[in-house]
Amino acid sequence: MKTHNNLYKNLCSIENLKLAFRKAKKRKSLKYYVIEFEKNLDQELLKLKSELEFLAYEPKSLKRFIIRDPKTRTIHASAFRDRIVHHALINIIGPIFEKSFIHDSYASRPGKGTHKTVQRFDQFKRKVSGNGKLVGNPLNINSVVGYVLKADVRRYFDTVDHEILIEIVSRKIKDEKVIWLIRQILNNFDAKIEGKGMPLGNFTSQFFANVYLNDLDRFVKQQLRIKYYIRYVDDFVILNRQKEILEYYKNEIGTFLLENLKLELHPDKSKILPLRDGITFLGYRIFYHHKLLRKSNLRKFYKTLKGKLLLVESKSLSRVELLESLQGWFGYAMHANTYGLRCKALEAFKLPS
Repeated sequence: MKTHNNLYKNLCSIENLKLAFRKAKKRKSLKYYVIEFEKNLDQELLKLKSELEFLAYEPKSLKRFIIRDPKTRTIHASAFRDRIVHHALINIIGPIFEKSFIHDSYASRPGKGTHKTVQRFDQFKRKVSGNGKLVGNPLNINSVVGYVLKADVRRYFDTVDHEILIEIVSRKIKDEKVIWLIRQILNNFDAKIEGKGMPLGNFTSQFFANVYLNDLDRFVKQQLRIKYYIRYVDDFVILNRQKEILEYYKNEIGTFLLENLKLELHPDKSKILPLRDGITFLGYRIFYHHKLLRKSNLRKFYKTLKGKLLLVESKSLSRVELLESLQGWFGYAMHANTYGLRCKALEAFKLPS
């Protein structure tokens, strides 16, 4: 295995910090904290460079808040200068680890994402079902053969073990100063259990989530030789024609996670389901011949839209701004069978088509 030394000098370089600033600023250029930082950009970056070089860098306390999307989550936001450091770190070590990730890991990676994940699932369901071969006595055209192990890791971000993560990183990264910086970032989270957990909302947490579970990916592909496997953060699916084989995979994966990564499969959310019943995955209800949106996502959409329409009525938001704010949802919805739903939404609220 190739290892990497002497990375820290490049990490601390003003060129890397400027690049990290531009990435951290993306889609946030009008935020007050970005504007304030940019007023004295050169001085701020030089100060950050000095702190990093002399190992005097200390991240600021995380800002905690709650979101309901629709699941309740606790988000911890880093100060803007710390986000620059996160990007500076991943600018250097990200490409090193990216080469080792399997093709079918789809979260927080260039050219991947939720839509590519669902497209891959569609490919796998066709192969496993023999291009839609029906079960005996089918109820409808979606009653195809095959099963899915749909699983996720119990309290994943709360239970990532720092020392195991550092050990995994250290297999490739032999620069002790880089390891020191990673520890500074990990230890800045006030976790329920000392030495465990990463904050939701940090760019580094998304990256290290993939690094940590890359061992699982390798076990699945190289040891179990599983062909139809997809992972998105800590959610993963495995497709197979036979339910008994998936039971075996589930037991083997559960044992591996516990013994090697100190993680557990979620007991209620890790199930083997028939393809014919439709699989809920990444916000969609996926059947063989069509996709639907999850009802909870639809409820959230209508609630959000109702609030924005009130802003339109009060002249606090223009109809053009309303439509622009909904483009993300329409982009998500168009990947399901929602043409009629989207047309009705535009018509019902008298939005420009």
